Amino acid sequence: MSQVPSPALTPVVLVLGDEELLVARAVTDTAARARVVDPAVELREMDADTLLVGELAEALSPSLFGGRRVVVLRRGQDAKKDVAAMLLDYVKAPDPEVTLVVAHAGGAKGKAIADGLAKAGAEVVPAAKITKHRERVDFVTSEVRRLGGRCQADAAEALIEAVGHDLRELAAACAQLIADTDGRVDAATVARYYRGKAEVSGFAVADAAVAGDLPAALEALRWALHSGVDPVPIADALADGVRTVARVASAGRGNAFQLASSLGMPAWKIEKAQRQARGWTPEGLVKAMRAAADCNAAVKGGEEDRGYALERTIAAFARARAGGSR
Repeated sequence: MSQVPSPALTPVVLVLGDEELLVARAVTDTAARARVVDPAVELREMDADTLLVGELAEALSPSLFGGRRVVVLRRGQDAKKDVAAMLLDYVKAPDPEVTLVVAHAGGAKGKAIADGLAKAGAEVVPAAKITKHRERVDFVTSEVRRLGGRCQADAAEALIEAVGHDLRELAAACAQLIADTDGRVDAATVARYYRGKAEVSGFAVADAAVAGDLPAALEALRWALHSGVDPVPIADALADGVRTVARVASAGRGNAFQLASSLGMPAWKIEKAQRQARGWTPEGLVKAMRAAADCNAAVKGGEEDRGYALERTIAAFARARAGGSR
């Protein structure tokens, strides 16, 4: 017996734009909505530029074994003519057991596909690059609200000035602030946690440290401290970086969008951690997490030289990743 589709679940979703974070979220959110209807929903991902009509027809056909399916078609603007024609024909009468997600970069290329899907009733999710300052401010305030907190425009302005324009970094900063506060983010909170420019944020230090690039991590740390970045968010970023890699590595190999729900992380963060996990061993990650825990205790517990505690932790990350014991 067929399952009744959720009112919140549309059969065709058009993700329009090329902002990586927003595209990834749209796909993850659609898959999550499908799992409300069927927890065992099947997820398939395909690239439109290499896709054959027969492959698409098979993916969109009802399953012999029942159950829902989410089909994600990336680079929809690059679809060949026959694939594009099939998409536009399919959307006229989509299968109720299948949710089709078409990611389209927008613009002139393949515009007929995007226009045709939208005209036929596809749910359109905007994912265009954010280029205007006002849009970034709105993104930050919405992100904090999405995470259950509150943020005024002046606090969003301060966070953008401190962290930079990259949406992934801004989203991560919002999540960190919500985790470390009662959810009320004001300009004073941002000033306390994030001072300095984007390139000297705690995330930049953590990224280099987790990657095992000792010179780059130490240089970023020294510049961050010189610029006035508080040691506490740097320590938090180091701990979050290695914990994230450990969680993703322990989940095994898999599609980031499939792992997003079980790990409770956005797909882009999982993909980043999967890249960072290369070169780490389970034993090395355990050592690095211990070092991060010691660093947090030292930095937040009032160790006299908090900068040295951070340097010590970065060096411990490098040894742990290299497999050294000293």
